[in-house]
Amino acid sequence: MTATDLSGADDSRAYDLVVVGSANADLVVEVERRPGAGETVLGSDLVVLPGGKGANQSCAAGRLGARTALLARVGDDAYGRLLLDSQRAAGVDTSGVLVGGAPTGVALITVDPSGDNSIVVAPGANARLTPADVRAAGRLLASARVVSVQLEIPLETVGEVVRALPAGTRLVLNPSPPAPLPPEVLAACDPLVVNEHEARYVLGDGAGGKPEEWAPALLALGPRSVVVTLGERGALVAEGSVAPVHVPSPQVDAVDTTGAGDAFTAALACRLARADALPQAAAYATRVAAATVVRRGAQASYPTAAEITAP
Repeated sequence: MTATDLSGADDSRAYDLVVVGSANADLVVEVERRPGAGETVLGSDLVVLPGGKGANQSCAAGRLGARTALLARVGDDAYGRLLLDSQRAAGVDTSGVLVGGAPTGVALITVDPSGDNSIVVAPGANARLTPADVRAAGRLLASARVVSVQLEIPLETVGEVVRALPAGTRLVLNPSPPAPLPPEVLAACDPLVVNEHEARYVLGDGAGGKPEEWAPALLALGPRSVVVTLGERGALVAEGSVAPVHVPSPQVDAVDTTGAGDAFTAALACRLARADALPQAAAYATRVAAATVVRRGAQASYPTAAEITAP
């Protein structure tokens, strides 16, 4: 693993970030336009890349120089080996990756000329990551400054992560794909990280028309802090009784947005592990996400710390 500058952070923990989540093989096809119902369109040659929200986040964090470990499940197959190789190349500790029991998860991704994507996931081994697996990894979680989770694994497993969270360890949750969140999970989020679609889902009929309304409304549901990502417009940060803070994003010509949200969340978590304030962490994360969308693929597009100018 590669060490990082963690001035101001507690050095007694072995990992800056432990990611608990999914690992998928991304099967990517570029299309002129995404098909409608009952329609067939022709696309580019199929490209197979390492992905999955959990594996994306750990890979992004590893490339940024954070001491990172991944708790996940993959199949004993070629896709699983692809994922493990990618994690190790990024400097991620894969001792928590469990192998076997089901085929590796697969994500079917179409990317249009604007760089926008549509994704369908077959969970495979991700659906077999259980609360018992989390309990067995207690020592790994206890070694983390920050733990990051998503919802491409069973919700009961996410709940077990919350219950197993050591005192002083910060939880970052991206509820993707969105699902109803139990109060105990919401209360542990610091922050809850959502895009516009996820924010509307979590708020339901109570969602206002503007992101500036969503951030405090989400905060009222129980999270300790909230980050709403806004794509090329940056992000909104809300915590405590302070008005939401808008964090702008560098303007770039996007080629492929696949995995950009995961890069943002990983970079945010890395900076929180350094004890950065949330707005400063979000500002760094917007730069990492912007550097990601100008390259194709998910993990292959993630920058190193040296490629990101940071305050």
